[in-house]
Amino acid sequence: MIRSLHRWFGLMAAALIVVLALSGTALSVFPLTEAFNTPSAPDISVAELAARVQSAEPTVEQIRRAPSGRITAYYFEGDQPASAIIDPATGAPVGNADTSATQRWLTNLHRSLFLDDTGRIIAAIGAGAMLLLSVSGLFLLARRAGGFRYILKPVRGTGDSRLHALVSRLAMPGLFLSSITALWMTAATFGILPEKAGAPPFPTDVSGQTGLAVTAIDTLQKTPLSDLRSLSFPAAGDATDAFTLKTAYGEGYLDQGTGALIGWADAPWTDRVSHFITRLHTGQGMAWLGVLLGLSALSIPVLGWSGIKVWLTGRPRERRQNAPAADADTIILVGSEGGTTRGFAETLRKALSDKGLVAHVGAMTEFEPARWPKAKRLFLLAATYGDGEAPASAKGFYERFEKTAARPGLSLAVLGFGDRSFPAYCGYAEAVARLADDKGWNSLVAFETVDRQSPQDFARWGRNLAAALNLDLELIHQPVAPATQELTLISRRDYGASVQAMTAILRFALPKASLWQRLTGKGFARFAAGDLVGILPAGSDQPRFYSLASGTRDGFLEICVRKQAGGLCSGQLTALEPGETIRAFIRPNPGFRPMAGRKPVILIGAGTGIGPLAGFARANRATRPMHLYFGTRHPSSDALYAEELDAWQSEGKLAAVTTAFSRTAHPAYVQDILRKDAARVSDLIAAGAQVLVCGGREMANGVAMALADILSPKGMTLGQLKAEGRYAEDVY
Repeated sequence: MIRSLHRWFGLMAAALIVVLALSGTALSVFPLTEAFNTPSAPDISVAELAARVQSAEPTVEQIRRAPSGRITAYYFEGDQPASAIIDPATGAPVGNADTSATQRWLTNLHRSLFLDDTGRIIAAIGAGAMLLLSVSGLFLLARRAGGFRYILKPVRGTGDSRLHALVSRLAMPGLFLSSITALWMTAATFGILPEKAGAPPFPTDVSGQTGLAVTAIDTLQKTPLSDLRSLSFPAAGDATDAFTLKTAYGEGYLDQGTGALIGWADAPWTDRVSHFITRLHTGQGMAWLGVLLGLSALSIPVLGWSGIKVWLTGRPRERRQNAPAADADTIILVGSEGGTTRGFAETLRKALSDKGLVAHVGAMTEFEPARWPKAKRLFLLAATYGDGEAPASAKGFYERFEKTAARPGLSLAVLGFGDRSFPAYCGYAEAVARLADDKGWNSLVAFETVDRQSPQDFARWGRNLAAALNLDLELIHQPVAPATQELTLISRRDYGASVQAMTAILRFALPKASLWQRLTGKGFARFAAGDLVGILPAGSDQPRFYSLASGTRDGFLEICVRKQAGGLCSGQLTALEPGETIRAFIRPNPGFRPMAGRKPVILIGAGTGIGPLAGFARANRATRPMHLYFGTRHPSSDALYAEELDAWQSEGKLAAVTTAFSRTAHPAYVQDILRKDAARVSDLIAAGAQVLVCGGREMANGVAMALADILSPKGMTLGQLKAEGRYAEDVY
């Protein structure tokens, strides 16, 4: 329900909110400009300021102080009214006080859409919609993250969905503050809040005397300039008039002949709150906040566009008639990092629906048995991320599942997805299955696994399921071929021929995209070093993935490839000549890249594992401390990126480069040079360094053992680093 509410309110109010947001962003610049152009105010009283202004402009009628501290005086030049910004140090005019036509136009657009009170109501509706979107978005972010306690963890996922979540999380505080303050200001404008106290009745007991110097008025002497809102002078020659003083605490009158306070009304709490809320909303007097709110508002077009694209992407699933969870007798929850497991869930849903069951597909983060009153069976289709960790759409599931008692009448089946070449093959799904057994959940079918997205493994599991359900059921999964684009090879560098380890650094030109493709997201996806490129070799529909050694910002796509004996894709890639093409697509790999900040990064790799590590160094324009440990065979044959490593070290992009060669007179491996440099490695990790490892599985195991030995004297473990997000592997 929250998702539907968020979606439809966003779609209906998108245009209005974008107009309000962009005009608000433009207006946020003016308080900043005003803050820079406002003369600094000395620590003086209102009396001192008034005397200085009177001396400079004897016809002054009123002095106003804005929340920014800007002082404006209103006076006459001959018989014409005038106004000017005042330097409080001298009382003299220093600039024009008129509001620019541009600012007036933007203000009218933002407040009322040029429609007066009707427009103010429409703008308030827009603010209310933004508040509702902010609150519902907060709950959706928490659900996506696996609970509120995970909401500040790095955002996983891919594409527009990840962009939407990331920008939402950054902008949400500002959007919430802007919308709630806008609604308060509207309520104040239309008299919904308690009435303001206003000025007290004008006194009838004025002395009739005139001419007292403002510096002799005790109340003005005791009122600091920082409390002033406005001071109005008595009309010239009118002995029945008085000074009118407005401060942050109230409003009253001062006798112009005796200086006595002859009337006063304290400001009610609503006045003080409304003044503060106006400052919050406009940034007046808090220019830094105005800029932050403006940047938050600037995110609205991004959120609107990405939200619409996510909705359009999700519509095909809706057309496949995914039943609401509350109406379903079968719940299928998916734990996936890149989204491929979702396709198997849809195949299962369709097959069950064809047999008369009512099935709902969702993410494992949506695990809420209390909201499934009709459910009789629950399927958990879970991939594994990294070394046995939860994938993006299952974050927080295990903890909630652990706290949930087995529900009578609800049978459970767990199916794991993974790659047998990894030691933690289906580790997360297996842990979930064990927990289900421990908690006494009724098992529908035994735990099984699907290796490398195998349709055959899935069909085999389906036959067991069909027997358990007593249904004539067959699960025929047709993987959806990824949308690929053509990449043209522009250069290659070859290594390793002399040691029978043919390796190449291949650089491809980025495909050109039209403006429409870029706007609709149909162009080649943006990428960063450490992401993966999926390459479809000729004669196969199964992609092979390679870690990227470059980012979109570099203007090219680069990978390191070693020719494998009998390898279809590696054989084709290492045979490519400049000008020839391949078909490829991008798969994000957000879990393998340097964390934000200035903490050191330890890069460890061997062979072609240097690829993404070189990409991280290439992108290190801020010269963050990066320490590279690289192992290869021989310096004369396969020292990949040797020239670049020297250059990056001289530029400060690499703080240190330490190499190991396994085919020399004194052979060494990367774990050996780590142990030799144990003191520096342990000091760096103790100082908060992140460790990124890329290369073969055997190398990664050796590195893990070396690091465990290095960390032990410091009382640290790899498990702690993983829990803190400071250790990540990209292994093959």
